[in-house]
Amino acid sequence: MRVLVVEDEVMLAEAIADGLREASMAVDLCFDGEDAQDHLAVNRYDVVVLDRDLPRVHGDDVCRGIVAAGGETRVIMLTAAREIPDRVHGLGLGADDYLTKPFAWAELLARVQALGRRARAPVPPVMRMAGIELNRPLHQVTRGDRHIALSRKEFAVLEVLMRAEGALVSAEELLEQAWDENIDPFTNAVRVTIMTLRRKLGDPPAVLTVPGIGYRLA
Repeated sequence: MRVLVVEDEVMLAEAIADGLREASMAVDLCFDGEDAQDHLAVNRYDVVVLDRDLPRVHGDDVCRGIVAAGGETRVIMLTAAREIPDRVHGLGLGADDYLTKPFAWAELLARVQALGRRARAPVPPVMRMAGIELNRPLHQVTRGDRHIALSRKEFAVLEVLMRAEGALVSAEELLEQAWDENIDPFTNAVRVTIMTLRRKLGDPPAVLTVPGIGYRLA
């Protein structure tokens, strides 16, 4: 899942981003509304965590732009305003969810995950393929009776491959869905992550490479 966090309180924004990355999400950060609009113009996000009171371009206007563009991007708005009319107004702009500050981290994470499920075709919390079981809520992977310890990035790549249900996934698609904007598009990160994932999953080989095209689960 790829998430854009837009929050002008730098420490809060970085804390949210770090927490979401711990949950194997690819996260980009913006600290004002204008930068958020620039990011949204060139990247596809499953969820935008959007502060309402932003400098340069107000969060309300950013939200309007997301809704006007169509697509499947979901928006959760953050605000210090606790009055019901404020929440009603935020939802009226087209936001999918609304959370007032201060908030419990566990609640924000659960809401982002829920919105992420709505942004894509529905998938079960536990996916099974090629003898592999991926439990998204517990962040666990098993193959047969063996528990497999994966890094956050390996878990994210495996989830993308399992969502594809055996279809080919290009390296570019993996970069877009499992890494954030800071990744070098010419990096060998995908190849290295696939290599370590394949080694950890063991035999028989589960991740197949189609040279020049991409990867798929056997």
